[in-house]
Amino acid sequence: MEHTVYFADKSVLFAEEAPCGETFVFAPAGPDDVSRDKIVKFLETHNSVTVVAADPDAAFARFAEDFAAVEAAGGVVENARSERLMIYRNGRWDLPKGHIEPGESAEVCAAREIAEETGVGAEVAAPLCATWHAYWFPKTERWELKRTHWFLLRASGDGPLVPQTEEGIERAAWCSPREFAARLETAFPTVQKVGRALLGVKG
Repeated sequence: MEHTVYFADKSVLFAEEAPCGETFVFAPAGPDDVSRDKIVKFLETHNSVTVVAADPDAAFARFAEDFAAVEAAGGVVENARSERLMIYRNGRWDLPKGHIEPGESAEVCAAREIAEETGVGAEVAAPLCATWHAYWFPKTERWELKRTHWFLLRASGDGPLVPQTEEGIERAAWCSPREFAARLETAFPTVQKVGRALLGVKG
């Protein structure tokens, strides 16, 4: 099975074969030859790295051992006018999401985080995809590997949008499908993947 991990705008693919296109190919001698430090070093000079391994699952599992695991959930909310909800944070359009609390399901988390970050109540309609995102978190001084579970949700009301400014969210906005597609073009690759999954569900 292939796995893609995003480091902001850069990506690491674990696969049996390298895809077409520009990517730096790393063929480890075995799963133990795959480490976070080695991959991060490659990403200093390459935007895309492909780890080619006979067992991509084992290579990915070894890589994941070097991170603290984090589980999160979020989604794309649609209202009765077929508009889609987005947030603006850190200079880019994004989708609401957050960490899963102990004992909480991914579906419940997605709805809770959306309500907290935007003020919108919503109910899960369908799963979309999952993404992997790796990053250094200064607050805890550790590398984290976050798996985010994404869903399509339906807005349960039509109240005012209330962006959670204490989380750095400057705006929350309903977007037409055309606006949503345009804003995805400059979003992080993880969010772009959610947009592609949405097209599959809606198509």
